Amino acid sequence: MAGRRKSSPPSTHLTPLEVQVMQVLWRQGPSNVQQVQRQIAGGLAYTTIQTVLNGLHQKGKVRRKLHGRAFEYKAALARSAVLGNAVRDLVNRMFGGSPEELVMSLIKTRQLDAGTIAALAAAEQEETDE
Repeated sequence: MAGRRKSSPPSTHLTPLEVQVMQVLWRQGPSNVQQVQRQIAGGLAYTTIQTVLNGLHQKGKVRRKLHGRAFEYKAALARSAVLGNAVRDLVNRMFGGSPEELVMSLIKTRQLDAGTIAALAAAEQEETDE
């Protein structure tokens, strides 16, 4: 059957603009195109935001419901899931799969210090003790 292609699984990758749109939805909750557009820096066109939201809907990243004449969009993915995938991708691509190398890079570039690491470890320990 010429012309038929196997469908590939939906991508888990989000473009920078898609991430910006998702951040608005996570922060504000359900929003229409105009509400999202007002929160995005750079004065992007209404149609650009609408196209991004429709693409995210087609990928299953957002849900939408018709309210009057406008769709209201709601994030279908938890922020933590997207962050986890992005960090995992960064660690795999840039640090050979080693989270320790990521931390060392943060320390070497003075973006993280030993005191902060100790405080984070203590906070994490408190969470697991509860």
